[in-house]
Formats: sequence, structure tokens, C-alpha cells
Amino acid sequence: MTDIVIAGIGQTEVGEHWELSLRELAYRAIKAATIDGGGLKPQALFVGNMLALNLSNQAHLGALLADYAGLPGIEAVSVEAAGASGAAALRQGYLAIASGMVDVALVVGVEKFTDKVGPDVEAAVATAADSDYEAMQGLTATAQAAIIMRRYMYEYSVPANGFAGFAITAHANGAGNPYAMFRKAIKPEAYARAEMVSEPVNMFDAAPNADGAAALLLTRRDLLPKSYPHPLVRIAGLGAATDTLALHDRHDPLWFQSAQLSTERALKKAGIQLDQLNFFEYHDVFSIYAALALEAAGFAERGQGWSLAANGAISLKGRIPCATLGGLKARGFPGGASGVYQAVEAALQLRGSAGANQIVGARYGLIQSLGGPASTAVSAILEKVD
Repeated sequence: MTDIVIAGIGQTEVGEHWELSLRELAYRAIKAATIDGGGLKPQALFVGNMLALNLSNQAHLGALLADYAGLPGIEAVSVEAAGASGAAALRQGYLAIASGMVDVALVVGVEKFTDKVGPDVEAAVATAADSDYEAMQGLTATAQAAIIMRRYMYEYSVPANGFAGFAITAHANGAGNPYAMFRKAIKPEAYARAEMVSEPVNMFDAAPNADGAAALLLTRRDLLPKSYPHPLVRIAGLGAATDTLALHDRHDPLWFQSAQLSTERALKKAGIQLDQLNFFEYHDVFSIYAALALEAAGFAERGQGWSLAANGAISLKGRIPCATLGGLKARGFPGGASGVYQAVEAALQLRGSAGANQIVGARYGLIQSLGGPASTAVSAILEKVD
């Protein structure tokens, strides 16, 4: 089998798109990816979405978006894995091509948080947790992250400002991303003054819910147009894993086992070692999740993930650059679309098109998307092809 490559990429700005519908957002990303991919025609559409049924009162997104995008008769389905939905859709697109059943697959991640406001949004996000034993008892996603973060800080003696580096790095990188929701760097003083959302999680420790859509065209390398204008980016390895849905069912709530397993599987498939990776796009919906992802992937010892942010190791010029275009924190958290945004951003890095945020000489990038507190983890390694 020849390489499976990302032929086309497209994305919308992440933010509050009150004036656009779910289908309009998705179409803008699809159109951009189709143009970028030289007009390749997909035989299958995989839609990553988390909350359309709850927030937009819309299911059956495959048929909806295929129709609206002018793709009559195409095979089209939705993929849901909470915050990892987009990455799971990417995996399904890859597998469809790898199986030989599809030559070109279109993957789109889309989310529209602003179709509802207030408590309805919080209730919708809570559906990613265990309804009977967590959400029904009033546990929100932010409160759950706060429980983990407080325990982590206690176990490993992390200072009060120990997580500041994650937000500072994300916002510094978001300033160079024209698609990011927040494009302004912040200082340590701003982090220190930030209001608490759910102690010890403050405003800068939590990514903002936002609207957005991103899309990818996948195909085999030998099917690319002869005049294909971009440096090639292939999907070198993919891995996926799950853990318990409810946090209290885990033997160790401070270890993201699914993130560890999915990373190991992606590395094995790609045939590379961890130290060959040039950057890591982690799922920093909360700062504590970024720290735990760094540890699970093997970049830091247990209890030391936070120190990589504190000492600058995750900056663009650090040992393992992370959130290179702002991550979820500065780019915004478009729910189930997040994993597709990560793939688009990683492709920009590997194409050498990341502008002021470009990592010189980048060949391998790891992206990882989480559903809930790593109840689902999907990891992918993208490679620049010489």
C-alpha cells in the first residue's frame, strides 16, 4: 500500500459565529480543503462532531453536510467520541483508504456552541461524562479537571503558579495564528490575577468553548494530481485507546492510560522513537490535561509534566514544542472538531507554512485528541515526505 497523505486542508476562524449555521461553517472548511487538494473528489465523508444533537438539535450530519457541500450519493457518516470525535473521524477516513474501499476520503470536524447559551451548554458538555454517576450528581467537566488538578498539585508539591507556562505558551503561539480565537500573548502577572473558574482551575487554565470547522482531504500518494503544489504530509501512524468513562472507576486518576497506549501504538505504526518527534499538539482543554498528556506520552516523568511548561521546554524553541499555533487554549475549543484542527495545524508545520510559528526542519509531529479526561484518546503521527 502506498502512503496515505493529507492532500488538502481547510479551516474557519475559531470564535463565536452567531451569523453562521452548523452546515455553513462545515461547508467553508470543506470548500477550502477541496481547493487546497486540487479538486480531488471524495467517495466518503466522515464527520467528527460532539454536540450537534444537544446544541443544534441536529443529528444525521453525514447526509446534511454531503447534501449542502454538493456531494450527492456519497457515503457519509458521523463519528462521535466526545472531544476526540474529530480525531476519530480522521482515523476512520484513514482506515477507509487503507482498506482499499475508498480512494479519497473527506474528513470534517465541526461544532457550533453558540446555538445555545448558558446552562444548556454546560449540560451538553456534561454528556461526555458518566451520566448516572457523574453528570447527574452535578459534576461538570471543569469541576472534574479541578479535582484532578488539586490532587496532582498535592501529590507532587506543585506551586500555585506551576501551570502558568501552559497558558503563557499557548497564548504566545496563538498570537501568530490568524485562525485563533485569542491572538494576544499574556504575561505571568495576568495568569496570577486570573479569576478562579473551579479552584484551582482559573480562567487561563480552561480553553474557551467556541464555534469552528476544519477539514482534510485524504488519499493515496499515487492518486495526487501531477501538478500537486504542496510538500507532502503523510499519516505515518495512528493509535486509539479507551479508559473507564467515570474517573472514580480508575485505579489511578492521575495517569492517562489511554493517552499512553494510543501514543505507543502510533509510534509503533510509524516505526519511530519518541525522541524523533519535532512537536506535540496536545489536547490542552485544561492545563492539567496538557501536563498529564506530556507524562503519558513519555516526555516527562510522573509528576513532572508541569515543569516542562515552567522551564520553557514546550515553547517553539524548546525541547518539545507544544500547542504550536495556540492549542485549544488560545485557538479555542471547537468541541468535536478539535482533532481535525490539530491535523490541519500539524500539516501547516510540516509543509513549512506556519509563518512566524514555524518550527525549522520539522519532520515528525504528534497530535493527540482526548474525549473527556482521556476516556478516549486518539493519537496520530504526521510526517513530512521528502
